[in-house]
Amino acid sequence: MDAQVVKSSSPPSHVGIHVMRAAIRLLAVFVVFLGSLFVWFMMPTNTYSQMWRLHIRQKTNSSTYLGSEGCSNIVMFTFPILFLALLGCVFLHLGKKLNDYKVESSSNGTKNRFAVWKKPMLVKGPLGIVSGIELAFFIMFIALLIWSFSTYLHNSFANITPKSAAKNHEKIWESKLDSAALRLGLVGNICLAFLFFPVARGSSILALFGLTSEGSIKYHIWLGHLVMLLFTAHGVCYVIYWAATGQISEMVQWDKTGISNIAGELSLLFGLIMWATAIPRIRRKIFELFFYTHYLYILFMIFFILHVGMSYSCIMLPGFYLFLVDRFLRFLQSGTRARLICSRVLPCETLELNFAKSPGLKYNPTSVMFINVPSISKMQWHPFTVTSNSSLEPEKISVVIKSEGSWTKKLYQMVSTPSPTDRIEVAVEGPYGPDSTHFLRHDTLVMVSGGSGITPFISIIRELLLMSTALKCRVPKVVLICAFKSSLDLTMLDLILPMSSTSIDMSNLELQIEAYVTRETEPKTDGSKPLRAIWFKPLATDAPISPILGKNHWLCLALIIASSFIMFLILIGIITRYYIYPIDHNSNAIFANWLRSVLNMLAICAAIASTASAVVFWNKKKNAMQNKQIQNMEGPAPMGTPESLFYNADRELESLPQQSLAQATNVHYGGRPDLKKMIFEFKGSSVGVLVSGPKKLRHEVATICSSGLVENVHFESISFSW
Repeated sequence: MDAQVVKSSSPPSHVGIHVMRAAIRLLAVFVVFLGSLFVWFMMPTNTYSQMWRLHIRQKTNSSTYLGSEGCSNIVMFTFPILFLALLGCVFLHLGKKLNDYKVESSSNGTKNRFAVWKKPMLVKGPLGIVSGIELAFFIMFIALLIWSFSTYLHNSFANITPKSAAKNHEKIWESKLDSAALRLGLVGNICLAFLFFPVARGSSILALFGLTSEGSIKYHIWLGHLVMLLFTAHGVCYVIYWAATGQISEMVQWDKTGISNIAGELSLLFGLIMWATAIPRIRRKIFELFFYTHYLYILFMIFFILHVGMSYSCIMLPGFYLFLVDRFLRFLQSGTRARLICSRVLPCETLELNFAKSPGLKYNPTSVMFINVPSISKMQWHPFTVTSNSSLEPEKISVVIKSEGSWTKKLYQMVSTPSPTDRIEVAVEGPYGPDSTHFLRHDTLVMVSGGSGITPFISIIRELLLMSTALKCRVPKVVLICAFKSSLDLTMLDLILPMSSTSIDMSNLELQIEAYVTRETEPKTDGSKPLRAIWFKPLATDAPISPILGKNHWLCLALIIASSFIMFLILIGIITRYYIYPIDHNSNAIFANWLRSVLNMLAICAAIASTASAVVFWNKKKNAMQNKQIQNMEGPAPMGTPESLFYNADRELESLPQQSLAQATNVHYGGRPDLKKMIFEFKGSSVGVLVSGPKKLRHEVATICSSGLVENVHFESISFSW
């Protein structure tokens, strides 16, 4: 079968959209993004410091609104990245207009050459599973750090002589240590500038480059280690320098117009606490400690800005600014209690929670939704894969939760008790997911899961069912290889089909399920609890989950980013012109640096809060009108309907897959799948291999796909690791 999904011919408007998206991506990647990287590359050189920066400051020195230093850094570092975010919003908005499912043929030579770079290059090292592209960018980023540090040192050491050291009553090595300590901080700021991009869940920049926040968490981890390593070395070197030169009192120095050492030390202290609790062993065993201490990022950033001043902070501002926009939008969404309709309770201590949603909320397979249950913990948010399909189930969104950790066990106990509560108060954030899906370009799609790792594949299978049934598209052959500990876990296969599956025709999808029960040699059904449904009685104030920014989400996000930053410039311009400038006259030697930083931070928060709140409130009014049209789903359907046969809580529901699924399912007991043999048996020009589950399983599949024994295998790991 050709690895290309048949689609209807694109209308002329779609051709124009494709052209515009290609132009935007070209401008964003090759002009704005690479231009910004070039500035970072030139930053440690004398050309930048003695020519470019001076030239810009000469042009902006007369500015009585932003100040000379702040204005130059905003022009060089902040504007380009925010412009890149705006381009990403327009690019993604245009993508929503493409309702076809075009998938380029994988037989294209360029695609095949590019696919080689997506194969795992590293598997079991400290970086985890790393593709060729990721490894190349990681090496280039480390090279940028080494280049920056070595160039900084070369240029600064050239000015250190015995005469200059004696003038400062220092030895040469002490002067060089002072210079090296400063440059370590400058290089650490490069890492800090990128640190917050991966954790902005609704980021247009990540989506522009085909990334998702949940898939980019590992980049945040890498950058976090580099930030703390460089900043710790920066602080230690200064302590050694002060001790050697008899200036240990500098540790308690809070300079009015210069660098505040106390603020830097406090920032480093909060960073070290987060770093220590983020150690994998601590994070896994005491997750709550890791989770709560990570809120110290607020104090870390506040004292960092107080340490270096707002002018220099503009270098790392874009990533943090976009993160603040995203974080405030999440805060606004989480303020509304979600309408939890019902739950399916599986005998394998697994829940399926079903929420009402507005029909306008669209999302792609493998999306993730964050859930908070205040009665368990008001602070903890946990991500779960969305298993429903927004087109098959336009008024419902579902997540599957396996009882494994302390939080999920408490939730399972709340729902599965013989007399469950009538209502559970739940707040949600999201869903967040990929802007587009790429698994349709393959001839065969092999999905390997372990335990609850099957949940992302449920959403993929439902998407393929929709395409093969409603859209009459040719879809890949699907092979699901799933491993479970016990036969009770096989009931998770019941969740593959949506609750109302009468309109689904599985004959159009070639589906093969190979289920392995590893800890049992034969089926065990004694004493197993039936799968049951529980209906809740939500309050009238519980709202269906709706897109926080409405149908035109990306355009609204662009509006917030642009208008909030303009408002910030206006606010800080007024403050600078009528409050700071009459005192300081752009000398940067009179007005308190810390107070200037505080005023800037307050202006940023006020600008983001006001503009985001206005846009969200406007969309909320539109959503309220749509929500009134959603049918009341607060109880079981009338008896006699297909839904009533499924939802009747007094009726023992099927504990085995439905008949159509049962015919496609082979259950194996007492062993594990021979993944290497099974994966290599699949033929075709393109075989997509997706894996989700425990770390050991992901590493095993990655090792097989990176062996080079077959060229048609394309690997992708689906995981969300805090």
